[in-house]
Amino acid sequence: QVQLAESGGGLVQAGGSLRLSCTASGRTTSTYAMGWFRQTPGKEREFVAGISWTGRSTYYADSVKGRFTISRDNAKNTVYLQMNSLKPEDTANYYCASTGRITTATMASSSYNYWGQGTQVTVSS
Repeated sequence: QVQLAESGGGLVQAGGSLRLSCTASGRTTSTYAMGWFRQTPGKEREFVAGISWTGRSTYYADSVKGRFTISRDNAKNTVYLQMNSLKPEDTANYYCASTGRITTATMASSSYNYWGQGTQVTVSS
């Protein structure tokens, strides 16, 4: 069993920054590809960023490219999402996810087998 615990969400003004953290427990999953997704009411879950098991390769949604950075610390079983230059459009519930089985970064939600409970990010104008 794998559990993912997210933290770092909150309320921030437009142009501000937040860093989300996600720590895995139960068994080691941080040596596999992981990612971040987000969802707002009435919309489909959206890929935000993905990272390979080594952290060497990353993928980003076009909407966040250049503003967000995904990273990981495998020794701590933790993945991070540094969010800079936040916009009101970034407001969403952000979910950490782990593939638990593959090592290459992926944008496909179907490749992720374990999900956190989500952490709310709200960006004010």
